[in-house]
Amino acid sequence: MRVLAVPVKDLVNAKQRLIPLLAAEERRALAAAMLEDVLAALAGARLDAVWVVTRDPSVTALAQRAGATVVTEAENRGHTAAVAAAQARAAREGARVFATIPGDVPCLTAAEVDALIGAADGAPAIVLAASRSGLGTNGVALAPPDGLALRFGEPSFDNHVAAARARGVEPRLLRLAGLSLDVDDPDDLVALLADGGATRSARLVAGWNVEARLADARSRANASSR
Repeated sequence: MRVLAVPVKDLVNAKQRLIPLLAAEERRALAAAMLEDVLAALAGARLDAVWVVTRDPSVTALAQRAGATVVTEAENRGHTAAVAAAQARAAREGARVFATIPGDVPCLTAAEVDALIGAADGAPAIVLAASRSGLGTNGVALAPPDGLALRFGEPSFDNHVAAARARGVEPRLLRLAGLSLDVDDPDDLVALLADGGATRSARLVAGWNVEARLADARSRANASSR
């Protein structure tokens, strides 16, 4: 069994670093659109199960509409804890491969998911895909599922590489363009517009005049620093 988990905290408080550019409802709408894009890509990949780890009813509804299994958290303990819980469940249920990606990588493709999972064929295997900056870890595939303790937050990519080698496993490192773009900062919105194609997220952001908002925010920041 090949299982992929997507941890999602909530939509209401999503994307705090975009507050200078986007209103609360816009951030909520963007988080929902990105999750829909991710789930659409996963639906086309060669997976046996997609788990969305959350305690948000809105996220639960989105996941169920996409045919994903909802793993309900009792409390929001953060990205690392959510992945660890899913990882432990995958091990208990005898999964051959466990993978995880975040819910804010709207340019993800089914082919990239298949590449991530496929690279984990043959245990032991540790597959890591970096964020666009090279500091974060946007994709992991493990065989067996408990093959590496995961801890997210920059510089998690280098930390995961070192941890894999400390276990005596040379990790397989992938560069996947769509998976690498996690939308957290204002500049990421510009990248999404450039690279997002026909994704729901890019279409949504295209209507918000983001580049003008970004220029205005920078102008105000420069003026306040004088």
